[in-house]
Amino acid sequence: MAQVKKVARLALEDGSIWKGWGFGADGTQEGEVVFNTSLTGYQEILTDPSYAGQIVLMTTPQIGNTGINEEDDEASRTHLEGFVVRELSPSTSNWRASSDLSEWLKKRGVIGISGVDTRAITRRLREHGSLRGVLSTEEQLSDEELIARTRQCSGTEGQDLVSQVTCKEPYAWEEPTDHSWEFSRFFRSQEWDHRYEREPLHVVVMDFGVKRNILRRIASWNCRVTVVPAQASAEDILALKPDGILLSNGPGDPAAVTYAIETIRDLLGKVPMLGICMGHQLISLAMGARSYKLKFGHHGGNHPVKYLPEGRIEISSQNHNYAIDSSTLPKETELLYINLNDQSCAGIRDVSRGVMGIQYHPEAAPGPHDGDPLFRQFVQMMLRHKNGDAGDSGTSAGTSSQAHA
Repeated sequence: MAQVKKVARLALEDGSIWKGWGFGADGTQEGEVVFNTSLTGYQEILTDPSYAGQIVLMTTPQIGNTGINEEDDEASRTHLEGFVVRELSPSTSNWRASSDLSEWLKKRGVIGISGVDTRAITRRLREHGSLRGVLSTEEQLSDEELIARTRQCSGTEGQDLVSQVTCKEPYAWEEPTDHSWEFSRFFRSQEWDHRYEREPLHVVVMDFGVKRNILRRIASWNCRVTVVPAQASAEDILALKPDGILLSNGPGDPAAVTYAIETIRDLLGKVPMLGICMGHQLISLAMGARSYKLKFGHHGGNHPVKYLPEGRIEISSQNHNYAIDSSTLPKETELLYINLNDQSCAGIRDVSRGVMGIQYHPEAAPGPHDGDPLFRQFVQMMLRHKNGDAGDSGTSAGTSSQAHA
């Protein structure tokens, strides 16, 4: 028997109501509405902790045809507030699939809506900026009540959402990426094989909402990985005797995560550090820079960035609503990458303190692999520091053609 469709509505704070068909869970959820331009990888997007507090709209017209599998989750649960698509695929066709999207969302308590004009909503967000929204399948709530609720939403500004997604206790991570992930010529090179001719490097990861593939990529470089909560102190982290510290991605306003900023300030210059997305923002704030909220954020797998020292262009995966004002960076900090869509800061380095921060996602999952060599460069930073090459503790990102083979 065919499943009976249920009506769902998406209300935006500008007073617009978008009616469609509900899937996944029932109820009412609220959050900041953002659009994602990725063509594939909706499962990884749905399980990315950086989407906490947000309703995600996919610009790709049809979603759900590959179903859900047991390997591609980027976290143990979903953190987003809702999911908006133009068309929910009527069938699942993929040999890895173990569930369909609607049933999977229902089990995780996430409301979805299909049958709405996602292009029109996206244009509205581009023109007016991010809007707070309410997604509901509850027919007893009037349109006016839903719109009123949107204007009571807190949004993400000034919100410490990291504390909602970070781990509670430290844990070890050992799983590397699958062999099939290693596709480049560098994988077949002699240097790659030499990874295991040394003692493992110990990387401490501050968990602001870390994606699993970041941990896998670090583990693939023969690194021993310890993940610690965002509230861990500098003293606690240094007591673990790390060779390097990785600051992960995460949700919300970086300026609100004051405890992490203080910790990072105490760690600067002690051991090499790599910051990814939120981690990059927190490093920059710890060094005295300022952050600001983007008009509608960067979310998708097709964002071009430029490596300034060489003029090289890479396509990157991005997911953030905030950026660093490059004019406020300290003079000893180099602007390394810019986003070519809006010229915003996409990466920094401070060689004197062995620090690198990247606004985008080099681990992909989903998205292009152009930024993957940054993990290799982080390992090189740690090795130089461990060998006492203090004057060369910074990254040499992109200085060899092999780095991006």
